Amino acid sequence: MPLSQVTEEDFHAVFDLNVKAAFFAAQAVTGKMKANGIKGSIVNMSSQMEHVGAANRTLYCGSKWALEGFTKALAVELDPFGIRVNTICPTFIETPMTAPYFEDEEFRRTTLAKIKLGRLGQPADLVGAAIFLASDASSLMTGASMIIDGGWTAE
Repeated sequence: MPLSQVTEEDFHAVFDLNVKAAFFAAQAVTGKMKANGIKGSIVNMSSQMEHVGAANRTLYCGSKWALEGFTKALAVELDPFGIRVNTICPTFIETPMTAPYFEDEEFRRTTLAKIKLGRLGQPADLVGAAIFLASDASSLMTGASMIIDGGWTAE
């Protein structure tokens, strides 16, 4: 929705889901990881919108930029403990939650025009990235964003 229509309740709902939940989940898990000497990886789910702006998406984009800043700061803080922190940043993924957006043909057309590969993402498109970031194959990655957007941010 446009910035002028965002209520304080909307703000809290979006930031609670996209930032607060990630913050406190990381706090809970890393406390136990550090206490037990467990090295590992945290993978936050962000969005390509963390790297671009969009009309009527200021609240969402702001929350994803906040998640990116949190991810980078947490990566620096947890590095001494051998815990890596990264984000996956997908384009629009076709799910029951996003389906209503794509019932609007204009929204569907303009969205697909920005995705260079010409299709919406599928949940399966994110599996490889999640496995990679959770595994030792990405042992030199921390504080980074893995953008899986079909080329949206290429321009």
